Amino acid sequence: MELHDVWFVLIAVLWIGYFFLEGFDFGVGVLTKLLARDRAEKRVLINTIGPVWDGNEVWLLSAGGATFAAFPEWYATLFSGFYLPLLLILVCLIIRGVAFEYRVKRPEENWQRNWERAIFWTSLLPAFLWGVAFGNIVRGVKIDARMEYVGTFGDLLNPYALLGGLVTLTLFTFHGAVFAALKTVGDIRTRARALALRLGLVTAVLALAFLLWTQMDKGDGKSLVAMLIAVAALVGAVGAIKVGREGWSFALSGVAIAAAVAMLFLTLFPNVMPSSLDPAWSLTVTNASSSPYTLKIMTWCAGIATPLVLLYQSWTYWVFRKRIGTQHIAEAH
Repeated sequence: MELHDVWFVLIAVLWIGYFFLEGFDFGVGVLTKLLARDRAEKRVLINTIGPVWDGNEVWLLSAGGATFAAFPEWYATLFSGFYLPLLLILVCLIIRGVAFEYRVKRPEENWQRNWERAIFWTSLLPAFLWGVAFGNIVRGVKIDARMEYVGTFGDLLNPYALLGGLVTLTLFTFHGAVFAALKTVGDIRTRARALALRLGLVTAVLALAFLLWTQMDKGDGKSLVAMLIAVAALVGAVGAIKVGREGWSFALSGVAIAAAVAMLFLTLFPNVMPSSLDPAWSLTVTNASSSPYTLKIMTWCAGIATPLVLLYQSWTYWVFRKRIGTQHIAEAH
């Protein structure tokens, strides 16, 4: 296997890690409006992801940085062609981080309520837009012979990509509901399980339609295996949450996310951004990659740094593993 193939796989793994981890905290952000009944319950939900949400975003930075270094042509075409949706995602992530930190800086109810609205919307929009972005990458976009995107913003809003956005939004919200059930106690845990069951059924229908569309249009034997794993894991997650096994449900919903993202990357390879104008103009792992020497240096750096990052993040989750409820929330000032 060539180094550019290795880095394609590593970038896929980084996106899997990002969607698995950031997926549930996007979902919890959406649930602050759908699940929480009062301010105390909103604080419970926010506190379940409070110690980990910023660490989860490191996976996005790593995926973006790895793409920039390993496949500069892919990075340039992607970020120029998808400028508006990616800028909107970036703005949402900035506001979301500020909202988590500034929400409790002042005691006024309107101040805190406005920041909680910001958490909801800046969780919902990226969860939807990531699906739209990846749907367009897999489907193919208007790339010319100079490896430049020549389409419009409207071209990105096609039925396949919009369905992808609905899948990621519902899947992340289901993942977040399962995480909320896993991390809380009392009435909010019971309602999180009930909501997760309903969301899981909707997600399963949408995900099956999207993955079948992808398989029929771009798939092969390997992507079919990944699709079957994703669907089976998602059905298993719904079944596990129905019988109250939150831990198994969370693990299986994570497997569903991982298998679905793996399927998308399997349908891409050896392309990284297919051209809908002419297949010969597609960006591939060969024509979009950096030099072999650059990839070699990157491989050594990643081999040393990645295990340390994984150990530290695993330790963080272990430290903050206990459940919380409204009884653990201090009275507001």
